[in-house]
Amino acid sequence: MAGGITETGELYSPYVGLVYMFNLIVGTGALTMPKAFAQAGWAVSLALISFLAFMSYMTTTFVIEAMAAANAQLRWKRREQEEVQDSDSTSDYSDDDVRGRSEPETRPILSVQRTGGGHVDHFDIVERVEMGQMASMFFNKVGVNMFYICMVVYLYGDLAIYAAAVPISLMEVACGNHSCSAGGVKYDDTDLCWGPVTRKDAYKVFLSIFTVMLGPFVFFDAQKTKYLQILTSLMRWIAFTMMIILALIRIGKDRGEGHPRMAQISGVPNLFGVCVYSFMCQHSLPSLVTPISDKRRVGTLVVCDYVLILGFYGLLSFTAIFCFNSSLLHDMYTLNFTDNCDVLDIPALRYFLGLFPVFTISTNFPIIAVTLRNNWKTLFHRDGGTYPWVVDRIVFPLITLVPPIIVAFCTHNLESLVGITGAYAGTGIQYVIPALLVYYGRRHLVPMLGTDEVNKHRSPFRHTFWVWFVVVWATFCLMFVTANIILEDTKK
Repeated sequence: MAGGITETGELYSPYVGLVYMFNLIVGTGALTMPKAFAQAGWAVSLALISFLAFMSYMTTTFVIEAMAAANAQLRWKRREQEEVQDSDSTSDYSDDDVRGRSEPETRPILSVQRTGGGHVDHFDIVERVEMGQMASMFFNKVGVNMFYICMVVYLYGDLAIYAAAVPISLMEVACGNHSCSAGGVKYDDTDLCWGPVTRKDAYKVFLSIFTVMLGPFVFFDAQKTKYLQILTSLMRWIAFTMMIILALIRIGKDRGEGHPRMAQISGVPNLFGVCVYSFMCQHSLPSLVTPISDKRRVGTLVVCDYVLILGFYGLLSFTAIFCFNSSLLHDMYTLNFTDNCDVLDIPALRYFLGLFPVFTISTNFPIIAVTLRNNWKTLFHRDGGTYPWVVDRIVFPLITLVPPIIVAFCTHNLESLVGITGAYAGTGIQYVIPALLVYYGRRHLVPMLGTDEVNKHRSPFRHTFWVWFVVVWATFCLMFVTANIILEDTKK
């Protein structure tokens, strides 16, 4: 994600790609969605999440089309270099020969490549071109810098969410009353945890431990191994399945405490940010789509994934808001099962649900941090230049680690962190950047390939109207969220 052309990786089938994409999108954001649903009302939430799923699907198709365009441009440049080399190697020929060889350079790439015999589809996605590289291919210098700034802000928000989520889970498990006598109680930060230590103090202790244990990984390179990814995915789906089934059982027994409102406009801005964050996958699509062996089914795969994910989010959130009292829903939905024995009376399973975000998020934190560090390096990189050792090994890791930890020390309101990250940086990455990539990618290809060649991975939303619709929608959402934050502050 730092922005280069990377290795494709081991190929896998479209069905494996479907599972990978599902796992990529469904993450931490899903755990904050039930409370956002409750605050905005079930009818408004259902309408908004359905529309945002459609918008995210549209921009996902934009990114896939831009990936194909980037591959075509790379082939064109490679072919052009081969033509130049061929001309140089025969420079001792007559002027007539030179003129004959220079002629193909004035023709579209189609006529050049087809002279060699068999037809090669220029839009095959065979090289993994990350979003940063696509930005450098299709944007000017200002656009490239804006892309990296947007990516950096989003990753900072990601790290702040992770840095707060782990200590919150640890605090709730360590300080919560697990004797089954405290079900339905929501604690305050000033309540005592153990001895004279308050829950807020315990949170800061766990955050400090989290920083000391995972912070050093930022100074090195970290990768999430295949087996670790399988393990974390397995834990995640065991936990999600348990929560849905337990909530359904309680509702089925007519013991549900939730009576959500149909609509509450004041909760919409935060729900918007949470939903945008929860559908985020555009920045990782090159790593996900390129290794798929049969890309003829990519369009169907994306549609199926979004339908499944929308159904899953709806099932998780609706069972939550009808199972639990809306005022008692936690920012991290798993915590509703740790101190309520009426829902789950097996201590080991309560601890599992309370602690599973600790493990899954802790394994992701170093990966995201290293990605942010590399984006900082790319943003300030100059051709031919190298960074001094102190800057490379000390300064960049510190500016990566310190800001999100400070934010996590100042607030542990996960819902707000997710909402703000999704509403601002998330809007840029999920809406604006894909729309501009596909727009300028199309413009770049016309002089190279002409207008006859059709991108087989082009978006179903191929008309320029959809590009500008996405940009206008993103602008409106940013204005709406900002105005709401200002109005909320003036009321305080």
